[in-house]
Amino acid sequence: MSVAIIVVAVLVIVLAIWQTIQIQAVRKKVDAVPADTNTVMMLQNLHLRASTNEAAINALDNRLQALEGRFPAALTRIGVVAYDAFGNITGNQSRSIALVSESGDGIVLSLLAAREETLFYVKEVRAGRGLEELAPEEQQAVDRALGR
Repeated sequence: MSVAIIVVAVLVIVLAIWQTIQIQAVRKKVDAVPADTNTVMMLQNLHLRASTNEAAINALDNRLQALEGRFPAALTRIGVVAYDAFGNITGNQSRSIALVSESGDGIVLSLLAAREETLFYVKEVRAGRGLEELAPEEQQAVDRALGR
């Protein structure tokens, strides 16, 4: 009989320990609830903020797509060539500057410096070639811009 009482006592103690652990787990969950117990309002506020963030992210995504759509036409490549356009008069003060897109479309600016005057030319470039004939220095500026 005494063995049966000991077995029952051990089972009661094990059950009490197990129940204590379960109660502590429930208490942690209950303690996570705000003190004012207005959980529904808190969840509604979180939902509203999440919706606002989602709308802002969608707007930024639209803007990003619009910008990415414009990148192929953006003048993102630059090539510069310095040279002496009139012989050895001005010490390489003339410049040809190519401003082109990734596809090679853009312009070449040429500044020809002489002692008395400076000439300024602009030529259009499509696919890395001038619509008008490019001077060797102008073509070299385009080639530099395109990494050739």
